[in-house]
Amino acid sequence: MLQSALVADVYKALADRTRRIILDELAERDGQTLFEIGARLASKHQLSSTRQAISQHLGVLEEAGLVTSRREGRYKYHFF
Repeated sequence: MLQSALVADVYKALADRTRRIILDELAERDGQTLFEIGARLASKHQLSSTRQAISQHLGVLEEAGLVTSRREGRYKYHFF
């Protein structure tokens, strides 16, 4: 039962196009801040998402175990 819930979380996380793009960007260049991810989404993919929206997407990806983060001072770095 627990494993099926984890699989469902992964599928839910991957169901959204923006989250898949975020994962692609982290796969290309790991360890980005929220600001860097937002800038790459805007410049490379013409996606204008608010920092709050991107943060929520990252939260879903973290809950599914696809992304981890590390805080260093006032910056939070995200890893695939």
